Parts: sequence; C-alpha cells; structure tokens
Amino acid sequence: MRKLTLTSTALAAISIMPMTANAQDNTAQDNSAQCGEVSIAQMGWAAAEVTTNIAKFLLQQGYGCDVSLVQSDTIPAITSVAENGEPDVVTNLWLNSAGDAYAKLEEGGTIQTLTSVLEPGGVEGWWIPTVLAEEHPELKTIEGVLAHPEWVGNQFNNCPDGWGCRVVSDNLARAVDLKGHGIEVFNHGSGETLASSMGAADTNGEPWFGYYWGPTVPLGKYDMTRVSLGDYDKAKFTPLQNPDTPDPQVSEFPAAPILTAVTTDFAQNNPVVTEFFTNMTFGTDQMSSLLAWKEENNASNEEVAVYFLTSSPDTWSAWVNDAAREKLSALIK
Repeated sequence: MRKLTLTSTALAAISIMPMTANAQDNTAQDNSAQCGEVSIAQMGWAAAEVTTNIAKFLLQQGYGCDVSLVQSDTIPAITSVAENGEPDVVTNLWLNSAGDAYAKLEEGGTIQTLTSVLEPGGVEGWWIPTVLAEEHPELKTIEGVLAHPEWVGNQFNNCPDGWGCRVVSDNLARAVDLKGHGIEVFNHGSGETLASSMGAADTNGEPWFGYYWGPTVPLGKYDMTRVSLGDYDKAKFTPLQNPDTPDPQVSEFPAAPILTAVTTDFAQNNPVVTEFFTNMTFGTDQMSSLLAWKEENNASNEEVAVYFLTSSPDTWSAWVNDAAREKLSALIK
C-alpha cells in the first residue's frame, strides 16, 4: 500500500541525523547553517502534539534542524521562558488562558507573537451532553445548572493543574459559587482522564458537566452543548486568567486565539526558522480531521505527521522555503 510505504520510508528518515543528510544535499546547506538546535514546547493535548510533531518533521528533514520537544503546559511554558529564556518556540498557546504573564513577557521584549497557528481559532467553555440539554433545556444556561445540580451529577470536571483553563475555571467556579450550589469541583490529573470522563458519560448515558475546548477529538466525537455563562465581558474575563483573582466576576469565554510565539533572541538569531513558524497555520477544520484520522487509525503523532506530509502537500509547501520544499518533496517520491 502506498500510504504504508510512504510512512515507513518517511519515519525511517526521522532517525537520520540531519547534518549527515545535509552533507549529501548541497541545496539544504543554507538552511542548516541558519538552524542548529530548536526547542519547542509540547503542550499536553492532542492538537498541540500533532502540531509540534509536524513542525519537528519539517524542520529536521527540510531544514536540518536538531529539534527537541519539551513536555509542558501553558503556565509552565510561559514561566520557563520568563526564567530561562527557553523553550525557543511556544505553539498552540491559548492566549485567553495565558494571563498577564504572557502580556508582560511580550511587553518586555522577551517573547513575540508570530501567528495564529489555528484559524479561525479555538472554542472553549463549559459543556454538557446534548441529550441532557434536550431533556432539560434549562441546563443550557449556568443559572439552570445551579438551580438543578443533581441533573449534572453534582460535579464539575475541571482542567488539570498547570493548564491555563484551570486558572480560569477555578476563578469562575468561585464566581458562580459551584460548591455553594451543591456542585463539587473534580480536578482531573491529566487531559486523558478529563477526556475519558466525557467519553464514559456518553457511553453510559450519564450526566457530565465540565470544561472542554476544540478542536479536539472528544468534541468532534461526542455530541455536546455549551452552557451559556452569559455575555463575554473583557473587563471581567481578564482578571479570571490570573490565579486566585480577588472577587472574580462571571464572564463567558471569548473567541480563542491560538498562537505561536518565539523568544525574541531566537527570532533575531534564527530568521529562517522564525519565518517557517510565521507561515505555519492550520485551518481549525483541518486540524479536527487530522485528530479524527489519528484516532481512527490508532496512529502515533509521528505517523500523523507523515500522513499530513503525504496528503496535504499544498498546505505545508506554502510554509517552507525553496530548499526545504525540494528536499521534503524528494523524500515522499
């Protein structure tokens, strides 16, 4: 099968030392001379893992970079940039969850935003199963949920520690007084358990109430309805992004820009790679399709990268320069 042959060939290429390959390909030497080591924060959710592995593949095989993926989440990645100037690249950064820390880094010249890595962006909020919303239409608003906590199982499924959404949801939980209305907040230990709790509730026909975001496999796979928190109010929402904000107020989640940013030092010293990340943008629907393919085929992140390379040449070829495009195109012949 052509797909399997291409996958095996391209995956084998990942193990080839980039500098060795470049020594055999003079057309890529200019890329290699301007690249070197690149560290990328890999956030702990599926879309982020797919994004970083595609970037790693293209940079290693197209530009001769030595790429390392640094396991992280929103708040730890920003903290690391502030304290250590690393990692070089932070992608799939949900700006709504980044708080004042990111704004201060940007204002101080430590980090700079390059692009929206997903267009038109993501969606986030508090959700319930659609079947539950159809049975009890009152639950489509937070006021209805608070009035009938037993209908949502008396539990709110919260983000893991270290995620920006954990900070926002912690503050919102205090703002609406979930505990005072008989709803216990369950803080999940990982993104996997948060997703599996939604899946289990769907499979068993049980209530579920909690935070989630898209594009993701669960929101594509399970029929969920967003609970209205009212109108978005920037003045109220902005403080929610900071831990333990005093006197939190209720606001709906805004539209969610999802960014790629790099440290200013890296941008100045690595213009070729910075240009690549500036160009690297997925359509939100395209990312959802990649995530669905990943689950349907029980594929690794590396296999998704190869699938993307072979199935979407028009997309990635617009991100890379001529030398990288020539080398990558030769890889899949």
